[in-house]
Amino acid sequence: MTTTQVILKQALSLDPVDRAELIEVLFRSFDKARNDKIDARWAEEAESRIDAYDTGKINADSAASVFERINKL
Repeated sequence: MTTTQVILKQALSLDPVDRAELIEVLFRSFDKARNDKIDARWAEEAESRIDAYDTGKINADSAASVFERINKL
């Protein structure tokens, strides 16, 4: 019997509440990896935008200007 099969057999012997908690933890473990990748991409994007601003490739708008545009939507 493989390790996975042993763990599955043990998991199936748990009461329903414990199985549900196990499912939630396992599911979140996949989601966390995805979120870490997304967070890393956003960090790269933010750094790229800061660099572009610092080198004059892009301009910044004031907060008031941004909120005025948002409120027009």
